[in-house]
Amino acid sequence: MGIFDKLKHEFIDIIDWTDSSGDTLVWKFPRYENEIKMNAKLTVRESQQAVFLNEGVIADVYQPGMYTLTTQNMPILATLRGWKYGFESPFKADVFFISTRQFVDQRWGTKNPITLSDERFGMIELRAFGSFSYRVTDGGKFIKEIAGTDGRYTTEDINGQLRSLIMTKFSNAVGSGNIPIEKFASNLEDLSSLVQEKLNQDFESYGLKITKFLIENVSMPEELKKEIFDYSRLNKIDMQKLSQFRTTQSIETAAANEGIGGAGIGLGVGLGMGNMVANNFNQAQQGLNTPPPPPQPLQFFIAVNGQQTGPFGAEQMAQMAQSGSLTRETQVWKAGMSAWTQAGAVAELASVFSTIPPPPPPVG
Repeated sequence: MGIFDKLKHEFIDIIDWTDSSGDTLVWKFPRYENEIKMNAKLTVRESQQAVFLNEGVIADVYQPGMYTLTTQNMPILATLRGWKYGFESPFKADVFFISTRQFVDQRWGTKNPITLSDERFGMIELRAFGSFSYRVTDGGKFIKEIAGTDGRYTTEDINGQLRSLIMTKFSNAVGSGNIPIEKFASNLEDLSSLVQEKLNQDFESYGLKITKFLIENVSMPEELKKEIFDYSRLNKIDMQKLSQFRTTQSIETAAANEGIGGAGIGLGVGLGMGNMVANNFNQAQQGLNTPPPPPQPLQFFIAVNGQQTGPFGAEQMAQMAQSGSLTRETQVWKAGMSAWTQAGAVAELASVFSTIPPPPPPVG
């Protein structure tokens, strides 16, 4: 091997990154004056991407693997520099390594209550907290939209932006999720999936993806909780038993009072309350026991020579069938039918034709 070959090989660079920090998203490879030799070895490990910038413009993006840097495997950079043929001199470029692994257990929460409007409970305030995980999916987009050209970019640098976006999408999801406010606690999984879907619609443009989003708790003021609990019990209470229970409570309270007058007043109030609740319940029951209005008789229209005739009741239809003016092929219509139909195909007229004998057999 000649001295020039030896010197040439001594100038070959090795470009790689091993991360032990656990929170680094972007790391800039340090180079003296950013000079990289042709035929340098680039190693991109699993859960990494390498992005080359030439004069501030994103050039080539490398996925995991080992590369020998030449003009052939740097097509965009070669185009930007105008290399028409192989070129062996050093070149200047910024090399950024991006971690594409998952960053898990990132916390989020509402600094201030979220104000929502509910058609039953009016304006309400909610607080929520949970966790999320994310990863970089497109190193080029992430550097361009988020990280810029900082030499090192960590989860701490981006989590504030992500939390702000999460709170915006969480508020929108809660307002449009069609989940009743009293069922939030039992539908956290569905609500979490809805928020994650909405977040990823925006995160894709940043080269990011939310891989998991969890709402661990949704809280509200105590007075609103009590109102929701009372509301949820309305359809489960036996009003008659409730009136009896309240009457018994009133009697016991009155009996515990000192003096006959106090007991009489307590008894009267208790019975009055019980009777009022019972009367309301009985009125509601009477409304439920009222029979519906009788059914309306069937009325049919008949098409005769292209003209509409009628309406005719069931008895009239039977008489016309006996006289032969109404046959199974006659076109009829009644309210609720979408089009004129042969009488023989209408279920309500089956009894009309059941007593009519078929035509006699031919003579001979």
